[in-house]
Amino acid sequence: MMISRRDLIKLSVTAGAALSLPSVLRAQTAQADGTVRMAIGLAAIFDPILTTSGDTYTHAIAIYDTLFGVDSNLVPQPQMVNKWEVSDDKKAYTFELRDGLQFHDGSPVTAADCVASIRRWGQADSGGKLLMERATQISPKDDKSFVIVLKEPLGVLIDILAAPGGLFLAIMREQDAKLPATEQVTANIGSGPFKFNHDLASPGVSFVYDRNEKYVPREEAPDGFAGGKVVMVDRVILQNIKDQQTALAALQAGEIDFMASPPYDLLPIIESDPGLGLEVLNRAGNNLFLRMNCLQKPFDNVKARRAMLHLVDQEAILQAAIGDARYTRPVISLFGITRYTNDENTGWFKKGGDPEKAKQLFKESGYSGEKVVILDPTDDAVVDHAAQLLANQLQKIGVNAELAPSDWGGVVKRRSDKSSVADGGWSILVSSWSGVALGDPIGTPFFQANGNKAWYGWPQDDKYESLRSQWPDAGGFDERMSLARQMQSRWWDFVGAVMLGNFVQPIARSKALTGMVGVPKVVVALWNMEKA
Repeated sequence: MMISRRDLIKLSVTAGAALSLPSVLRAQTAQADGTVRMAIGLAAIFDPILTTSGDTYTHAIAIYDTLFGVDSNLVPQPQMVNKWEVSDDKKAYTFELRDGLQFHDGSPVTAADCVASIRRWGQADSGGKLLMERATQISPKDDKSFVIVLKEPLGVLIDILAAPGGLFLAIMREQDAKLPATEQVTANIGSGPFKFNHDLASPGVSFVYDRNEKYVPREEAPDGFAGGKVVMVDRVILQNIKDQQTALAALQAGEIDFMASPPYDLLPIIESDPGLGLEVLNRAGNNLFLRMNCLQKPFDNVKARRAMLHLVDQEAILQAAIGDARYTRPVISLFGITRYTNDENTGWFKKGGDPEKAKQLFKESGYSGEKVVILDPTDDAVVDHAAQLLANQLQKIGVNAELAPSDWGGVVKRRSDKSSVADGGWSILVSSWSGVALGDPIGTPFFQANGNKAWYGWPQDDKYESLRSQWPDAGGFDERMSLARQMQSRWWDFVGAVMLGNFVQPIARSKALTGMVGVPKVVVALWNMEKA
């Protein structure tokens, strides 16, 4: 008789800890040397200006510092900046750096380094490009101060520099930051709380980060990407352990201290182990959504898109995709679960969905049995399960839906195809977006509705785009919230995408590892943690 992985899991829970090793072995193998070992994805690209990959972001925030960082409420706070001031006409900003900042090679961080880093980042990041368009001057004032002068006021300047949804604004040495934004920086010399250990690096296997003993943290308590980044351990080793059960066995044996993404079906084993704990570090989570191909039938008709809004049963989708209600929640706002979340024009939301309303709207759209193809990445369990249930829900109301299974690479290739289904195109794309990104309608492509220039699905609504274009000049939070409500009202009318729900990914750790800082992104902050 074959025993499936799920059977093994059930057996493990029933037995108490079938995958657990005896406590005496745990004690013999436990590390007590100030070194933390973590099972986590490794950066394939070191330069955070070249990719939004979470693995690269984790690497970058360890070795580089940045001018501003968002706190747990997504509010920008100064990080390398000591103080800043803005002119009365709101066009000139002057920034002064903190004392004691220096790179890992011993050279001081200067205003010239900051200016070069901003200019390089401004070539690649959406918000950075906007800053470069508006700026007439970005230059050092002296060694510790620099200025940004604008053609016209830019109310979101500090938010852009904090870059919560875009590319990480890593402050590099001027000589590194002078490289084109298309050319990777591999020196890995920053001024952050950790130093990258090149001698012990084994690409694809493990990377080693040593405590930067000369780093001067801020005095504030750590809070998201903001506050004091105090390093409490000597060394952190990131290890690539692809098989999740192998990683869990290593965690139980004390060979590693942390597991970044334990599968949801392994959580009961972790919860049953007295030496392990689960913790949600990224409370913003990820937002599952579906995007329809607005260029092709049937979703070139707004009534068919509205039908999808009414059809979706978020609780059922999340149950199929995640399976544990403790880590999921519905989403009714275009802005996900961020500080711009609101309830404008959300009368369409109904617990359990409204299949009859959806059926009626498909009929009113003139739907006549066209094939609806749902892209289905079978190597992404969350999206795969959501896509399968979605196809089933469509079929139940008479829509000719079918899945197009492939690996994620196949989805990435096909989703850019704007042609009809008959010619190899697609109808529905299911994906997810980082929770924090949905608070940034300028830097996050999800928000675009400018037709062929928009993100996949290519929705178009000129009135909505007119509202979105006002975002950078909004004067403050209240003005932005008002704008957010207007944008959302339009969005749910033309239906640029449909939310499927929000989910968070708990990490697993040894209970000897404490003090981990939660950050609003799918990355891991290495500072502040302690190991008993």
